[in-house]
Amino acid sequence: MAKVITHSEQIDFTLSELEEMPIPGKVLVVNPEHFDVKYVINPHMEGHIGDINKDVAMKEWIRLKEAYQKLGFYVHEVPGHPDFPDMVFCANQSLPNITADGTKQVVMSVMHAPERKGEVPFIQEVYEESSYDIVHLDESKFTEFEGMGDAIWHFGKRLIWGGYGYRTTSDVYEHISNTFNTPVIALELVDEKFYHLDTCLCILNTETALIYPKAFTEDGLKKIRTIFSNVIEANQHEAEELFACNATCPDGKNVFIQEGCTMVNDALVRSGFEVHQFDTAEYLKSGGSVFCMKMLLW
Repeated sequence: MAKVITHSEQIDFTLSELEEMPIPGKVLVVNPEHFDVKYVINPHMEGHIGDINKDVAMKEWIRLKEAYQKLGFYVHEVPGHPDFPDMVFCANQSLPNITADGTKQVVMSVMHAPERKGEVPFIQEVYEESSYDIVHLDESKFTEFEGMGDAIWHFGKRLIWGGYGYRTTSDVYEHISNTFNTPVIALELVDEKFYHLDTCLCILNTETALIYPKAFTEDGLKKIRTIFSNVIEANQHEAEELFACNATCPDGKNVFIQEGCTMVNDALVRSGFEVHQFDTAEYLKSGGSVFCMKMLLW
């Protein structure tokens, strides 16, 4: 079912009508040996050039990587590159898919910032080694698309939530919808501090989402509430300063989140989730946290 939903009134299906999708069992991570803040391409980077403690950043990353292994995920680690300090945020360079017959596909990103464009070929190598069909966007038509930073799969369902406004243009979603034969619900982002969808929407399981409401339009919020029966809202401090909505719930039960998100964590526990807190303070300086630092693969 290929369609792009741009208004809440266009939602003419329920979750039960959508095709089920398998939960990924593999986690791609990029070693942060070369992670640093060397330029400013989002508001969170301001004042942090050269401010990364690399030893601390490595320890934070290792703890997160080991947590996926403890949950039973296969972790595929690849090296970073000295020319691309943000490559550790490996949710951004691609959007993977698996079809009903098990065919694996991936749309490679067209990065917004020139500083990050060179990351994409290195991530593509991972997909080539993993038997994915590679899809490249026509960059003369689609000038900006930042993978799962903006295009996020609904948990266990063939449905994509597609953010646009800062790092991704809205016109790309029709092409992605047709390529994957998948409906896309488009969400306009309206606050530059929440420049990717994964900074203000975390899909926890089929029925539950964690959001920062002020990052969306009123109709965007209506779309979210139409699909999700349980919507947890983060306050400004936890969303903006602690990147609460950049959490991840890879199995629909265990939530990995930046430490200190007290109000969100209480709400998660009340909703039946198990909360695992991680210190990603070095990565927050670059405008990323837990969700950004991995890619779930089939």
